Amino acid sequence: MRKAERVRKTNETDIELAFTIDGGGQADIKTDVPFMTHMLDLFTKHGQFDLSINAKGDVDIDDHHTTEDIGICLGQALLEALGDKKGIKRYGSAFVPMDEALAQVVIDLSNRPHLEMRADFPAAKVGTFDTELVHEFLWKLALEARMNLHVIVHYGTNTHHMIEAVFKALGRALDEATTIDPRVKGIPSTKGML
Repeated sequence: MRKAERVRKTNETDIELAFTIDGGGQADIKTDVPFMTHMLDLFTKHGQFDLSINAKGDVDIDDHHTTEDIGICLGQALLEALGDKKGIKRYGSAFVPMDEALAQVVIDLSNRPHLEMRADFPAAKVGTFDTELVHEFLWKLALEARMNLHVIVHYGTNTHHMIEAVFKALGRALDEATTIDPRVKGIPSTKGML
């Protein structure tokens, strides 16, 4: 089974995370950042992963460190769970609507970390959550998982809906990219390595 665990303890955060690629959409997520908890629940369900997170951080300052460090841990766990990447589809993409909002996520598990994000959120906050932290989370996820991640929010007027569409699309695109394709022999690259 493709799974991995991460523990990260710093002066700012204390995180325990377990991630299973071939799961059933089961989430057990406890964080001090309620909006991120909600988004990670959606990501897990729509990606058909299993994800357990217990995260505490210095949210008395703000949600930045906790959100960033969850991205780091999830990216590292994903990279480890993928192993040698033999037989995976490698690429994944998804369009997901959420009421008036439409998001697109495209992934290449290429070992070439990059985030390209085009999203103009109309609100700076959703509840107490700073919407700029969506970029921070996605960048750390892409960096640590060593994936090329493109995120486009085509349109929307409700910031919550726009971000929700992103996380659902992220789950669906990553599910596709991590899927084992029996037609793929070895590493899915003409270079012979990723």
